[in-house]
Amino acid sequence: MTTEISPELKSLRDATLDIERHVATGGWDAPIRLFALVRAQAALAANPELANELPADVHAESIADPHLLFSVEQEDLPQTASLDELLGHIVWPEEVDGAAISVERIVLPPSAESDIPDDDEAALSYLQNHPERQDVRMVVAALRIGATWSVIRMRSHDSDADVLSGENLVEGLTAAIKATFE
Repeated sequence: MTTEISPELKSLRDATLDIERHVATGGWDAPIRLFALVRAQAALAANPELANELPADVHAESIADPHLLFSVEQEDLPQTASLDELLGHIVWPEEVDGAAISVERIVLPPSAESDIPDDDEAALSYLQNHPERQDVRMVVAALRIGATWSVIRMRSHDSDADVLSGENLVEGLTAAIKATFE
């Protein structure tokens, strides 16, 4: 059974997949990357000169699709001690319709999590050397209106065809990126 998704969610899904493919071209062991999402049609109406900066296909598609999003990577992110602290510093102007973040993490099966040491250095060593560890890249996006999409790529299945994609696959990160609009 195929479920229809709204035009807004389809656009968010497509933008999130595009961001993940873009980030994947840089390989693994990458820093956190943050992107603003903007509706192309509205941005071009407000700033026609933007047409010279956008890829031709984005400009052409935006004529027919008012929901089409383009991403703008946010460079020179502030140095913070944690992801929560970084996102706590982010304030988006009204022209930004959504945001996406790319984060890499090590995940373990639930059975191994109870053995993680309390000491930070020992915990990191435990994670990095665990035989069942999985390296994942998560790209999580949210629109100001509340719609969300997530894409997960595993290093062990590093192919565009093998990414996991869906609404709210990473609950904590989804809530954190949504909170940047509150």
